[in-house]
Amino acid sequence: MRIAVVGCGAMGSVYAGRLAGAGHEVLAVHRGAEHVAAIAAGGLTVSGPDGEHRARIDARTTPPPGIVVDLVVLAVKAADVAGAADLARSLIGADTVVLTIQNGLGSGDVVAQRVGADRLAVGIASGFGASLIGPGHVHHNAMRALRFGSYGGLDAAAVERVAEAWRAAGFDAAAVPDILAMQWEKLICNVAYSAPCALSGLTVGEVMDHEHLGAVSRAAATEAWETATALGVGIAVPDPVALVREFGAQMPAAKPSALLDHEARRVSEIAVINGAVPREAATVGRQAPVNATLTALARTREEPWVRR
Repeated sequence: MRIAVVGCGAMGSVYAGRLAGAGHEVLAVHRGAEHVAAIAAGGLTVSGPDGEHRARIDARTTPPPGIVVDLVVLAVKAADVAGAADLARSLIGADTVVLTIQNGLGSGDVVAQRVGADRLAVGIASGFGASLIGPGHVHHNAMRALRFGSYGGLDAAAVERVAEAWRAAGFDAAAVPDILAMQWEKLICNVAYSAPCALSGLTVGEVMDHEHLGAVSRAAATEAWETATALGVGIAVPDPVALVREFGAQMPAAKPSALLDHEARRVSEIAVINGAVPREAATVGRQAPVNATLTALARTREEPWVRR
């Protein structure tokens, strides 16, 4: 497959490196010139529990002219997805599939407006932590699960071809018929830890067992579960508290991306994670005060970084 990964931060670099290592022809498009220069000069090194691997990748800060690919992967954060979709337009041909992988809810809607719903797949990555060690070098903690589904009219066979390309690269990847349900199942876990960890500086395990924040974490998850149920989303979660405790127990030392953003004084994705719950709840006449409060606190803390 000819694949363009737009946004080669930590997660995008893992995707690009593993896909290239499996024999796919990969183009990395990333605005960080130092990272791009290092990849272009010496390849992209991906390290993790399965060892260290280096892949040769065509890395650019902007897409080269006249290139059309089979698959565009938008691996940027939710706030940057509109710009990434616009940047990727020159790479899209009649049969190109666009896959967008972000935390939270809402990115698919943004991308569909720019590239068309009929070519769009939405992905979720679960239990998958990554960090940039330096220019040209990324490390991942695990590759537990990647799930892909059609946003709108994309044929199921096309989604399966995407999943197969990722499985060939060593990912636990699968096409699923109801990606929205899986997004909500992941969101229930994310709201339990994203804002509580970011605001407190504690890890997932520390929040999970904290005398005070543990109750807040569980309440945020329960509120998301209640909202999904009210919306009629087909989640397979009988007990949201059991779900988030099981999730947290698998990675107690992990720092959610929102906490990493706050440590770096960057704006996080809280608005599309915890913030998605009160927005979605309002569409069915409900309120979500726990997640609304967590979102307000996080966004207030981030205000100086927005202006920076």
